[in-house]
Amino acid sequence: MTGKTTLEEARAAKQKAYEAFRACAKVAGVGISRIAGGYGVKVNLEEPAPEGVVLPDSIDGVPVRVEVVGKIRKL
Repeated sequence: MTGKTTLEEARAAKQKAYEAFRACAKVAGVGISRIAGGYGVKVNLEEPAPEGVVLPDSIDGVPVRVEVVGKIRKL
């Protein structure tokens, strides 16, 4: 894809991103975020990915932002 990704494209990539990331890291959550003037997928991890694991920076051309947020707990 070229240019800015649309909200619909980000929504379509969200589940694929979850499946791709949970196969190699502990995922706390996946959402949609503004990235580079368009939309992308934000993947929150419980802990850094294991050493040597390369996480994708896009899914189907949709940019992915990764952040280690720790384990999410109910307040």
